Amino acid sequence: MINYEEFLNERILNIKPSGIRKFFSIAEEMDNVISLGVGEPDFLTPWHIRQKGIENLERGATRYTANAGLITLREEISRFYNRKYNVKYDPKNEITVTVGGSEGIDMCIRSLVCPGDEVLVIEPSFVCYKPIVEMCGGVAVPLETKNENNFRLTAKELEDAVTDKTKLLILPYPNNPTGAVMRKDDLVAISKVIKSHNLFVLSDEIYSELTYGDQKHFSIAAVTGMKERTVVINGFSKTYSMTGWRLGYALGPEPVIKQMTKLHQYAIMSAPTTSQQAAIEALRNGDEDIRKMILDYDMRRRYAVNAFREIGLDCFEPEGAFYIFPCIKSTGLSSEEFCERLIMSKRVAVVPGNAFGDSGEGFIRVSYCYSIDNIREAVKRISEFLKELGVFNGD
Repeated sequence: MINYEEFLNERILNIKPSGIRKFFSIAEEMDNVISLGVGEPDFLTPWHIRQKGIENLERGATRYTANAGLITLREEISRFYNRKYNVKYDPKNEITVTVGGSEGIDMCIRSLVCPGDEVLVIEPSFVCYKPIVEMCGGVAVPLETKNENNFRLTAKELEDAVTDKTKLLILPYPNNPTGAVMRKDDLVAISKVIKSHNLFVLSDEIYSELTYGDQKHFSIAAVTGMKERTVVINGFSKTYSMTGWRLGYALGPEPVIKQMTKLHQYAIMSAPTTSQQAAIEALRNGDEDIRKMILDYDMRRRYAVNAFREIGLDCFEPEGAFYIFPCIKSTGLSSEEFCERLIMSKRVAVVPGNAFGDSGEGFIRVSYCYSIDNIREAVKRISEFLKELGVFNGD
């Protein structure tokens, strides 16, 4: 009998599967489950974007593109970041188109991180950063953000975490799972620490357009002296509800983008041609689609925050993305226990906070990119669950 572990890469063997997908998989095997676990918009990709993809298929535009993507798309991405976030990128040398934002994150980390390098990973945060760092032989150092600071990174927290081995800071804002947002003043403050220690930044801005209130997203690349030491990752999945189209992009200094494109060249060749053509349409004519989706998300956001507070769970008010991060410490259960008992007894799937790092223990992530009827029914079931635990005695 073959011992496959003798053949498999030990680094890969030691990496745990995603804690998000665990509960999603459980939900798929059960009846009458309301899943608020996966961060996927419930909107269809807007018709005019789908139509552009269909048109290009019909005319036979199905060949490879340049490794870095269609130049027309890169030009539109450049215009988008200039008009939205006041940062200029050369479409020929400072932008590469990727298979989703996830590939961009992977390529950036693999291009920068060497064995033994320390990478500061904001926590709680999306699940992929730490495993990719470890696959490269780097050391992922958790940088805990706190509820009392609205889950923002402070300059002091960053300064205290830096060592002589620190090379890269991963900055994922608007944040998944908390919904936290870093404002301009926050970014200016931490940029001083970044520059003083000669660090590089991976700024994951996949939720950049999904912010609420008067202040819009501000990119750290727009801070003086930061564009040249930052790779920005973004994409079309969240902003335009194009998850299955698998299209993202990276923006950054030419020497880094060149190496990332080389990795992309050998691993992927080029992003899907049809998706790239549809993305051009999204960037040119999709602003109104974004506005409509934000209005709907904002309504759900306000409802969800108030509803969870009313049933007795403390809930930070998110300013971005489409998640809330209620605290469940009052129940006396761990995040894993809470989620397991909830799905088994009430058929509601949410994600334990510790799936996003140890600092997420005592919280759960709830996605509100689902219909208001599903959210309302889920809150009702969670309220019943809390009553059975003896935690909530309200009406």
